Amino acid sequence: MTGYKAYQGNQVEGAGPLGLVILTYDALNKSLGRARLGIESKNLSEEATHTGRALEAIIELSTSLNMDQGGEVAVNLSRLYSYMSTRLTDGMCSGSTASVDEVMALSATLRDGWKMLQVQQQKVRPVSRPVARQSVSSMAAYAG
Repeated sequence: MTGYKAYQGNQVEGAGPLGLVILTYDALNKSLGRARLGIESKNLSEEATHTGRALEAIIELSTSLNMDQGGEVAVNLSRLYSYMSTRLTDGMCSGSTASVDEVMALSATLRDGWKMLQVQQQKVRPVSRPVARQSVSSMAAYAG
């Protein structure tokens, strides 16, 4: 394992539920940026690879939603994730960056919202209280 991979593993382990959501958005945005570069350079293989990775991140975000506890927010996020997936698949191989740009803007807005929530929680949480480690799927309780 390289030093960078070990660092990434430690970053995920210590992230907490909201941190994992934010890391997933970061991966989504990185993939979208690379897909955009593939479109601009007319490299269909690069576009497809990175669009596929972006779709995987969206699927992870969508499947982590807790529809029972999340209520209307979880339902609306689910619909938005579905829309984002559809935009990406419909825009593939079109030669246009419009769909990637739209999904990037939506993703950035959502990430900023989650980051603000994380900052709010950190202000409320006592510093001495340990944070329990949770799996990526357990972040569902916070997705709504």
